[in-house]
Formats: sequence, structure tokens, C-alpha cells
Amino acid sequence: MKPRHAALAVLVAVLWGLNFIAIELGLRDIPPLAFVALRFALVAFPAVCFVKKPDLPWRVIVGVGVFMSAGQFGLVYLAMHLGMPAGLAPLVLQSQMLFTILLAAAVLRERPTAAQLAGVGAGVVGLGLVAAGRGAVAPLGPMLLVVLAGLSWGIGNTISRAAKGTSGLGLVVWSALVVPVPMLALSALVDGPAALLGALGHLTLPVWLSTLFTVILASLVGYSAWNTLLGTYPAAAVVPYTLLVPPVGMVGAWLAFGEVPEPLELVGGAVLLAGVATAVLRRRTTGPSGGRRPDAARNGAPEATLRS
Repeated sequence: MKPRHAALAVLVAVLWGLNFIAIELGLRDIPPLAFVALRFALVAFPAVCFVKKPDLPWRVIVGVGVFMSAGQFGLVYLAMHLGMPAGLAPLVLQSQMLFTILLAAAVLRERPTAAQLAGVGAGVVGLGLVAAGRGAVAPLGPMLLVVLAGLSWGIGNTISRAAKGTSGLGLVVWSALVVPVPMLALSALVDGPAALLGALGHLTLPVWLSTLFTVILASLVGYSAWNTLLGTYPAAAVVPYTLLVPPVGMVGAWLAFGEVPEPLELVGGAVLLAGVATAVLRRRTTGPSGGRRPDAARNGAPEATLRS
């Protein structure tokens, strides 16, 4: 990867790590599902009037919107509203890589390697340790919601394989159209119409600042840059940079909110990240000319599109 592209990947990981801090600040003044609706409404409008629709079937665009955006972030925002720490959420969300590998094997018939299966096993052990540490100090419900968010993201990753090489910005903007109406409807059902209208009618400065960060930096800049990198390099060269997201989020939450994970959570997080690294980091499989070696084409490694 060229140095400027590596720097861009690091920048995206930092933005995504800090995104959880911004979400935590905004959730103090607005219901979680309404917050998701507001975020993606501003991702879609007015950009959809100027950004060309990607050359993809609507089922792909809708699938990405439902699972990668609405499902993932609806569950993450709800989990954080219910008490999931901003520093721990990005760590548990890395379970999406493990789900992606398993889904690619089941749906796309992409046979995982022994190393990837070992990584999935280690990731499951790590999640179990994090759950044990979390259960000792707080209810497990919010953490389980983040695990489900990782599953939703993994489904979105599997669907988005059809988007390889398309405009990253176009897919981000057009798939965002799917999110606002269902999220507003669910918020009205869960929080009540009065609470929803009251929150949207009196948006505070922290909510606006948080929304602008998530819309402009985390979504439009972050996702567009990430999709561009995935369209330029093999997934195995890009995906490992998401391992930087949890440390950035944990340090940011420590500095912003004084969050200090329990020792067992740290141990479990380290095991989870080691499992993810084992699953996505593989030996260089390109020859001098940049083409893939024959053995790399047969190793069955999933090339699923992974985003954070």
C-alpha cells in the first residue's frame, strides 16, 4: 500500500474510534433510534441530489442500508444508551469480522483457511471473557446488543461484496436512504411520539456537534475513503487497519469520560483482537508483478468487504 493510502487508512480508523465518543455525547440529549435516523437523514440529504446512484441492483443498496447501517448502528446506539461503555463498544463490534468469515463460508461458499477458523475460535473465547468481565460489573444485555450489531454488520459485509469497485460515496449516500423512516417509526413506538417530537424539536448543541461528526467525518469521509481503499487494494491489505479502532476508542473514552475497563474485559479484548488479527492477517500472496500466486487463489480466504 502506498504511504499516503496507509496514512488515509490510519486516519479512517482514528475517525471511527473517536466516533463512539461523539455518539456517547449525543445520546445524552436524544433517543438512540431517533439519533440514528437524524444521522442517516443528513448522510442522504442533500448529497443524494448530487451523487450518482451506484451501478448496483436495488437489492444490494437496500441490503447494505438495512444491515450495515440501520441494523448495525440501531443496535449500537441502543446498547450505548442502555449503558454499553463508549470504549468497549468498538472492541466488541470487531466480532463483525468473525461473523463475516462464517457467513462468507455459509452463503458464498468461500472455504475459510485453518488460520481463519483458529481466529474465529479465539475470537469466541475473547468475547466470552469480555462477557464474564462485563457481567461482573453490569448487565450483559447491552453487550449482547453490540454482538448482534456485529452480526448485522457481517450480513451487510456479505451483501456488499457485489459493490466491489463501485463508488464508495455513492453507496454510502444511497444506502442511507433506507434508514431514517424505519428508525423514526421504531423510535415513536419505543419512546413514544411525544418524546420523539420533543427531542427532534429541541436539538441541543452537543447533539448537533455529535451528528456533524458522525455524518461528515465518520460516514461521508470515513466510509467513502474506506470503500475507495477496498476498491484499490485486496481486502487483506486494508481490513487490518480496523484493528486500530478499538484502541483509539478506548483511549478516547478514558480521556473523555474516565472509562477504565475491568481487567477481565481487557484480557478478553486482547484475545478477541488476536483472534481477529489471526483471521484477517495472512502472508503476502502477491508475486513481484503484483498478481496473486496460484496458491492464494485456492486457499479459500474470504475477500469480504469489511468496514467499521
